[in-house]
Amino acid sequence: MSENELVSVEDIDNRIYTIRGVQVMLDEDLSALYGVETKVLNQAVKRNRERFPVEFMFQLNESEIGILRSQIVTSSWGGRRYLPYAFTEQGVAMLSTVLRSETAIRVSIEREALDA
Repeated sequence: MSENELVSVEDIDNRIYTIRGVQVMLDEDLSALYGVETKVLNQAVKRNRERFPVEFMFQLNESEIGILRSQIVTSSWGGRRYLPYAFTEQGVAMLSTVLRSETAIRVSIEREALDA
């Protein structure tokens, strides 16, 4: 990973799952990448719910969690009180605009620079 990269491509690739036929990243993985607690990430989403239509994110159901747990030998969802949220590529991009962490701000700026 170079100094200019926020996280390695391999690290991101290892956190992408295909659920409901869509490639997504889970809230817990995204919170780690953006340097915020999962609770903080989900609160930011709730405050900006209109920015996250169903095409951007959805909540997993119990059977989807079971499938993921069988694919990933270790589970990081042990003590959660709610089902995780899954974010599509558009949802991940939107997260960088609503989160206030330094990493999220850098991601948002870099994304804008790439789009220009």
